[in-house]
Amino acid sequence: MSAAKLIHGYEVVIGFETHAQLATLSKIFSRASTAFGAEPNTQACALDLALPGTLPVMNRAAVECAIQLGLALGSHIAPRSVFARKNYFYPDLPKGYQISQFEIPVVQGGAVSFLLDGETKTVRLVRAHLEEDAGKSLHEDFIGQSGIDLNRAGTPLLEIVTEPDMRSSDEAVAYAKKLHEIVTWIGVCDGNMQEGSFRCDANVSVRKPGGPLGTRREIKNLNSFKFMQQAIDYEVRWQIEQIEDGHAIQQATVLFNPDTDETRAMRTKEDAADYRYFPDPDLPPLVIAPEWVERVRGEMVELPWVMAQRFVRDYGLPEYDAATLTQSKAMAAYFEETAQACGQAKLASNWVMGEVSRRLNAEEGTFEKVKVHPLELAALITRIADNTISNNGAKQVFEILWTEGGKVDAIIEAKGLKQMNDSSELEKIIDAVLAANPKNVEEFKAGNAKALNGLVGPIMKASKGKANPAQVNDLLKKKLG
Repeated sequence: MSAAKLIHGYEVVIGFETHAQLATLSKIFSRASTAFGAEPNTQACALDLALPGTLPVMNRAAVECAIQLGLALGSHIAPRSVFARKNYFYPDLPKGYQISQFEIPVVQGGAVSFLLDGETKTVRLVRAHLEEDAGKSLHEDFIGQSGIDLNRAGTPLLEIVTEPDMRSSDEAVAYAKKLHEIVTWIGVCDGNMQEGSFRCDANVSVRKPGGPLGTRREIKNLNSFKFMQQAIDYEVRWQIEQIEDGHAIQQATVLFNPDTDETRAMRTKEDAADYRYFPDPDLPPLVIAPEWVERVRGEMVELPWVMAQRFVRDYGLPEYDAATLTQSKAMAAYFEETAQACGQAKLASNWVMGEVSRRLNAEEGTFEKVKVHPLELAALITRIADNTISNNGAKQVFEILWTEGGKVDAIIEAKGLKQMNDSSELEKIIDAVLAANPKNVEEFKAGNAKALNGLVGPIMKASKGKANPAQVNDLLKKKLG
């Protein structure tokens, strides 16, 4: 780990707990649906309501999601793990306890690595354990009442816990983005932060360099990367101010208010002993045979860093391009289909990372909804490679493809964008420009290489942008010796 950046002489220490909602059709211990957006309490069965006589049954698909994530993160998959009851009382927790894992979680250890400012950072994981979600309290201020929606009760979660390895809000956000990329890439979580599918809690403390760890405060339910950074930065400043003013930090759970850019204490932070964990008598130990793990491994998709290595090896891409293109599965698939169709991998990479990404960013779109089909982009790149069209002309064609659709060759023909490759016609234009610009000719012959640029512009203008810039340069240099 690199040296930590100090803030007013203090070192920041951050650990994360992330709740990833698993992409299963039913809940972790019942058959009730996990679909989002249903009317309150329409997806809560007798088990979710904790009616007497109901017994939990483990969802096999949730276990496979946990195995997949463990394999992706290089973790140990416990051959035997145990479920426990985490006891606390809250209106949206019907049983009065949450079924979770404590002493023996299903996923143990592992790490998440990511690039930040050109440097590889690694955050170690403590564990990832299966648990059920609670319900949701709905506060209706306009009628002065609160209600309970138990649709989320029993939704399967994987809580991913890190060591306190992060030393800045930048590192914390980069870690969260990388973890988000991984869980969505392998398909165990849809990653929808607005719907609560990917929720992060940041444990933040400060200390003098080399000193013992400070008292942490947990910022709960950070559901956007922007708010995550703002909340951590505010909390760091607040803790340092408190310590400098002679106050001790009290362990607490806090919430971030994006309207005021401040955190506020919600309740005193509990320790494990406060939850009175004990093994759940209704659930036997979860046994995962090696054969099950290997079957899941064999069915997993290609991981992003493995794909990036393949892009470097098979397509000859720079490592930067490969890492960028594999930030999302949809982006990688779009590039690969384009590259295979046109046979120009580097040009395809440039266009996907350049014009395509620029348009998507401007419209806040994603690669799942690109307006130009990869085969049309491939056709455009082919026309650049065979000198049918210039880069400037290609951008005009791309604009039409994006806004109106159509076929590349038809657009080139209709707009008269074919490059002038007739050397005799081009030579006539060059001769005329040379005759009209004797000063530039003299300066170039006197050794001023930049004078050539003063000739290229008029030539391109005279050809109405149809001249091939490379051919123009070659002919100019021949004529000027």
